[in-house]
Amino acid sequence: MRRHTVTDSPYGPLTLVADADGALCGLYMAEQRHRPPEESFGPPEDGLRCFAEAEEQLSAYFAGELTEFTLELALYGTPFQRLVWDGLTRIPYGETRTYGELAGALGNPAASRAVGLANGRNPVGIIVPCHRVIGSDGSLTGYGGGLPRKRRLLDFERGSALF
Repeated sequence: MRRHTVTDSPYGPLTLVADADGALCGLYMAEQRHRPPEESFGPPEDGLRCFAEAEEQLSAYFAGELTEFTLELALYGTPFQRLVWDGLTRIPYGETRTYGELAGALGNPAASRAVGLANGRNPVGIIVPCHRVIGSDGSLTGYGGGLPRKRRLLDFERGSALF
């Protein structure tokens, strides 16, 4: 059974979801596109170790003290989605990649559209940094948390909008 908690952030409340084994399987922003229904998050439970670890690392990230998350994640999706999500974790803090570059790094340069679709279904935003993927022309495109949040996250990582 899944469980969840809600934690505050500079981007509004974040819903953290744990799977039956106690691994983090979701991080959702308010009003996020592709956000699962609330009833799928399970009952609220604040005392889980994975929630405490996630909150600690998120706090350090938002304080500018952490650039790479080391949380145990349980990412549920198709094999291709999981491949894309793993690729997202390899984009360094403060840097961006285009959908085409990410597709190429995954060994299929023609799959940029499929990469974009998988990117949009990332269940653990911020920690799996889908905000670091941009359009081929350098524009900000499709972010489940909204383009203003994507801009703020990228600006924050580049040091121009510290909290």
